[in-house]
Amino acid sequence: MILHSLLALSAAVTPVIAGLAGSFQTAGDTQVSAMMMFVVSPDKVYILDKVEGNARQINGHSQYASIWDIPTRSATPIDVETNAFCAAGMHLPNGSYALFGGNTAVGPGGGNTDPGSTTTYDPTYKDYDGTRAIRIFNSCDENTPCSFVDNSTQLEKRRWYPAAEPLANGTVVIIGGFVAGGYINRNYPNTDPAYEGGAAEPTYEFYPPTSQAPQVMDFMVKTSGLNSYALTYLMPSGKMFVQANFSTILWDPNLNIETPLPDMPGQIIRVYPASGANAMLPLTPSNNYTPTILFCGGQYMDDYDWGNYSYPFADTWTLPASSDCHRITPEPTDGSSPAYVQDDNLPIGRTMGQFIALPDGTLLVINGGQNGTAGYAQSTLTVAPGAMPFGESLATGPVGQPAIYNPNAPAGSRWSTANLGSSNIPRLYHSSALLLPDGSVMVAGSNPNIDVNLTTIYPTTYTAEYFYPPYFAATRPVPQNIPETLSYGGNYFDITIPPTSYSGAANDAADNTTIWLIRPGFTTHAMNMGQRILELNHTYTVESNGTITLHTAQLPANPNLFQPGPAMLFVTINGIPSNGTFVIIGNGQFGDQPTSAVSVLPTSVRVSSASGSAPSGSSNSGSDGSSSHTGLIIGAVVAGIAAVGVVGAVFGVCLARRRRSAAVAGSGQTYPASGGGLGGFAGREMRSSDSSAFVPFRQSNQSDAALMHSPYRDQFEPRASSQFAQSAEFDPYRDAYLPHSSTPR
Repeated sequence: MILHSLLALSAAVTPVIAGLAGSFQTAGDTQVSAMMMFVVSPDKVYILDKVEGNARQINGHSQYASIWDIPTRSATPIDVETNAFCAAGMHLPNGSYALFGGNTAVGPGGGNTDPGSTTTYDPTYKDYDGTRAIRIFNSCDENTPCSFVDNSTQLEKRRWYPAAEPLANGTVVIIGGFVAGGYINRNYPNTDPAYEGGAAEPTYEFYPPTSQAPQVMDFMVKTSGLNSYALTYLMPSGKMFVQANFSTILWDPNLNIETPLPDMPGQIIRVYPASGANAMLPLTPSNNYTPTILFCGGQYMDDYDWGNYSYPFADTWTLPASSDCHRITPEPTDGSSPAYVQDDNLPIGRTMGQFIALPDGTLLVINGGQNGTAGYAQSTLTVAPGAMPFGESLATGPVGQPAIYNPNAPAGSRWSTANLGSSNIPRLYHSSALLLPDGSVMVAGSNPNIDVNLTTIYPTTYTAEYFYPPYFAATRPVPQNIPETLSYGGNYFDITIPPTSYSGAANDAADNTTIWLIRPGFTTHAMNMGQRILELNHTYTVESNGTITLHTAQLPANPNLFQPGPAMLFVTINGIPSNGTFVIIGNGQFGDQPTSAVSVLPTSVRVSSASGSAPSGSSNSGSDGSSSHTGLIIGAVVAGIAAVGVVGAVFGVCLARRRRSAAVAGSGQTYPASGGGLGGFAGREMRSSDSSAFVPFRQSNQSDAALMHSPYRDQFEPRASSQFAQSAEFDPYRDAYLPHSSTPR
């Protein structure tokens, strides 16, 4: 009787689950606008915002950060006191995450001009200078409390919009950034491309700190202006691919030697604020783990039109974003020279589009606008303050429909939007997107405003959504015996796939199985710093009862390919991934990683009569004990040879003190797009690793209280306003200081 009831319940809810495929679903209230996100466990996502006038309060000031619980879709406030506006972020070898740099202390209106406010501390918003801050966030789940250390050490240099990329030993290189800046990192005319009179920082440094003082990186001088959040990818050789402005190099960060690569075709800009989507394509045995980087969208303007720190000189919202895509293989193994290659165009041009690596080997591009650039401003060279046509946004035409790129499809057929729904929430500047452990994509943020604004055309946004890729329409595999740590080379391990994980012939399922490691990365400003996807080599043994054993190789014996730290392991059968299981790659420590010879895998064994027992067209989830995070918790009930998904409708605990006004939240609101349509912007309907290994790194004997409540020494003085066009007006981006001397610090 009980089994009959469970079967009936499963049959009743299966269409609901399958109906998620390709759709967006409102997930709840993030409490802060999600400028930054990073997932740290099967259960938790950290969310950070810039310092601004959030109505929610914590410890007597506005709230700037929260912890998102994935299963319940609810947020808990946390108190981050240094201003993380436009910081960089990166994973660490033990699974923690570090945030580097940020903005100075600000108060209402994004400035520090009110009485008592300085660049180091603002008494109204009660925030501290974040330009040299290092914040360490530990991994946490239902068994391990979330914790963090704010400003545990300080960077050698002030950095706003820096780049960050880890090396094979886990050390993070922090590159460039603004010292005091704005829209782009230059004055105009650009007579001091290295330092911009003290507003630019062309050096790089390491975390953990080394004995080497910050060194000037010539590339940051060459790309002056358009080098914010330079795009960085570590290569198999240990050199780093770096792209900014329209220039490209291979760079040895240990020796500070640069090797020029070809320029970006058409001089299309992909770094912030053009913000083209960029990602490394999957590293697989079939491509010999050779990295190829894909760039799509972005913006082209004449050099003059990009303007200066204060604002663009062009009216950006009138300019369509690029739809071009280009690939480059920086270290080809066939003896050829690196070259950019034209790829299939985006279905629609995007600025602020963002690539998300999916566990079926494809890339999702999501968010962004058809016109303009990232950033915000109260004026341009031709538009007077207060007369901006789209609030403070420099972009228009939100693109609500995502698209999926298949890197293995023939040229001309790599993009698809088939059966993909659209969001009616504009996701423009300060939007973010992140792969969750169940294979869905969390989408949040959007705030092209100096301070909180709930009534402008593109408002400060607190509503999160989950996007469900097409693989949510079918049965999800349930792999077992996944280890908690993986190494670089060494003995293979076995993953067991029960027959309830798939339907059809077992041999076909085994032949069409891939095992993916995905690091979702640190998401901010339409990019995922540190994102990588790598396929593990494997063979298999099929047993007569349909069980499949996957003999799985460790990672290649080269830590440059997938730097040490956290990742999620997915088993994908016939294009349908399991839930991701959290693992640690490497030994969890900074330093040279142990490597071993790659083991020889057993020969695959097939059984022609074996088959899976999962019902066709149904959907189950969970990976070796982990729960589904689609908003529906599904437990597998095994009776005889059948596995039946038991589904309880558990929708998110959300909407706590909802921020947005009814006018903004109404689904009937439309958003004008200059120069085109809305691109589908229409209305629309594990197992946990041993978390005791995750301990925040501390490099200071000071107490947290001493760090947080002792304002830093202010070594800067107000900048003369004559350095900026129309600089009698307060510039929301510009920090009001300059070094005491012109000598580089």
